[in-house]
Amino acid sequence: MRTLCSSTLIGEALVVLFAALVAMQLSDVSTGALWTVSGIAMALCVLLCGMITRPGAVAVGWALQIGLIASGFVVPTMFGLGAVFAGLWWCSVHYGRRIDVIKAARAAAAPA
Repeated sequence: MRTLCSSTLIGEALVVLFAALVAMQLSDVSTGALWTVSGIAMALCVLLCGMITRPGAVAVGWALQIGLIASGFVVPTMFGLGAVFAGLWWCSVHYGRRIDVIKAARAAAAPA
């Protein structure tokens, strides 16, 4: 699960960076506010990569996804990008947990 979620979060941080660059040109939002919010989102993505196995990290990841979708009210393309990354986040969490269960079962069944 850690690998899948971390890959999603790093990709998301990069997309937020690129979306901020585009929004700077297309949006009426102040540059300072735009980079503050984008910087916080990117920092959260990177921090969550290292903390993904800790309790509550998945919930913080979901809050981040919802926040990015909500940023679509300022930069409309973020509605679509946020939805895509929310789907990727769901897949990462869901299938990552399934893979972890399968690996644990194999490790338990392996002869010592």
